[in-house]
Amino acid sequence: MNKRRRALERRITVIAVIVILQLAATLFFLVDVVGDARAGGLGPHLAAEAGASLALLAGVLFGAAQVRWLVLRARQDEAAVAAAKGALADLMRLRFAEWTLTAAEADVALFALKGCDVAEIATLRGAAPGTVRAQLTRVYAKAGVRSQSALMALFVEDLVETGDGGTSAPGEG
Repeated sequence: MNKRRRALERRITVIAVIVILQLAATLFFLVDVVGDARAGGLGPHLAAEAGASLALLAGVLFGAAQVRWLVLRARQDEAAVAAAKGALADLMRLRFAEWTLTAAEADVALFALKGCDVAEIATLRGAAPGTVRAQLTRVYAKAGVRSQSALMALFVEDLVETGDGGTSAPGEG
């Protein structure tokens, strides 16, 4: 899973560099059109060049948006595959990495997902309860939730997600 993620990140980097180069070329052509228009007015050739430059800009912007969507979709698919394989540990590592949890925050989050309360986590980690509470607060903020049960729900939701992207309620199937 790590190899696939690194390969995806490399592809993302290469595509981002290409889009940046395309944007630089587009800006060059747009500046050239503006300079030519100031120097000699707007003739049919310059109008065609301006139209082509604007079309290139639209293509770059559209391409960048599509790449962004594809990257997000690839990450969602990666998470869905991990859940489908029953690899909850891989899914947790993926989410923790996405949320950029520190090692300590990841440990605390793992204990919280196992159902431990603050006192239990503090004892297990040899930390003060206040420290654990602060770490949990950061974990919840990074995960976009407000409680331990909501954190658990994020993972349960990923595990019970249906093939069409929705979730099934009890009794539906």
